[in-house]
Amino acid sequence: MSTITPLTRAKIKAYLEVFIERTVELHRGREIDAFTSSTDYLNLTSAKGRLKPFHAALLPKSISRISAFERSLSTTLGTTFEECARLIALDHHAAAQRGYDIAGTITGETIQEIERQTAIRERAVESGMELPTLDQMIDQVTTRSGSVSEVLRRVRVDLFVQTYDGRELYFELKSPVPNKGQCIEVIQRILRIHALRGIPRPQIQAYFAMAYNPFGSTREHYKWSIARQYLPFDQAVVIGHEFWTLIGGDTTFAELLEIYREVGEEKAKYVVDALAFGF
Repeated sequence: MSTITPLTRAKIKAYLEVFIERTVELHRGREIDAFTSSTDYLNLTSAKGRLKPFHAALLPKSISRISAFERSLSTTLGTTFEECARLIALDHHAAAQRGYDIAGTITGETIQEIERQTAIRERAVESGMELPTLDQMIDQVTTRSGSVSEVLRRVRVDLFVQTYDGRELYFELKSPVPNKGQCIEVIQRILRIHALRGIPRPQIQAYFAMAYNPFGSTREHYKWSIARQYLPFDQAVVIGHEFWTLIGGDTTFAELLEIYREVGEEKAKYVVDALAFGF
């Protein structure tokens, strides 16, 4: 049985079609410096540092424009994962929202404890010491009290899902190959969420979510060492199939990929004609 309903499938297709068309329009009129001669090209200047003499010499303008389109598409594609996840989640859960804000007041001691726990974990990784578990870090943060006056704090997460049994799921949808800074930032966000809500796991679950696994189909295939070292990998990371199963069910990932493929095939001629002018 399909986990993506016909209506949601139609909504996702329409959303992706508009996404493709808007990205094409951004590049349709983009000026590409033509390579007429080495002398002319080498006399050009670019305030944004976009001159690529060897690329321009080798590739026709039409191909360069399509290449720029592909790079832009890759950069912004992550936003489509968030919207597709939201649409699918609405069919399977009580609520789903992108750009969800959690606001409240916490003490200065709690803020300091979040920083302290993050620093402890970072030092443990770099020194080869035993790492604190996420549950231990959350416990230290949520039980911290003090006399310092409370301050207002707000955390915005990429995607919030509330299940029918009342659980709250928070997802930070990030690159599947994050850098160290991104990993540490997400840990801090997870701790802030628990501090603001004052509720431990599993009633609240906050995740670093990856829409796909660039290394293979399973968690065991995932090889990006920075994420494995700095993130609470087994407690707060969901990758590819794991993420989409939480959102919609066991076949959601495969079904969604088929929708992307269908849109890609239907829009292929439009993209080439619009950007390469029939090349």
